[in-house]
Amino acid sequence: MTYEWDKSLETGHKMIDNQHKQLIVALNALIEASQGGKGHEEVNNTLEFLTAYTIKHFADEEKLQVQYDYPDYLNHKLYHDEFKVTVRGLTEELLREGPTGEVVNKISSIIGNWLVNHIKGDDFKMAAYVKTQE
Repeated sequence: MTYEWDKSLETGHKMIDNQHKQLIVALNALIEASQGGKGHEEVNNTLEFLTAYTIKHFADEEKLQVQYDYPDYLNHKLYHDEFKVTVRGLTEELLREGPTGEVVNKISSIIGNWLVNHIKGDDFKMAAYVKTQE
């Protein structure tokens, strides 16, 4: 199962939306690398890119929140920090188990569901606030 960007994921903040699109592209690349039998190294490299881009995205969002004194910054940052721990655990599982369909499906499902839910919940609220401050 791949993920598609659509209007329901748009926060209305250009930078945030562009980065969310890139996260979905990276998530789909992970799925495609696994389904295409690309091998452990490419699947791992794709997951590493997804992880690194997620960290960059979180840092950019948090910078905006600090810049505009977002009132729910600490909670939002906590969600990001908890998700980084989850992704680290998934990466370790991939390294232990290998890029089996079951492992990659689990990883993509957890990351994809978290991302979509986070965008539609916390990021919508944060982006709306930031837009009123810009």
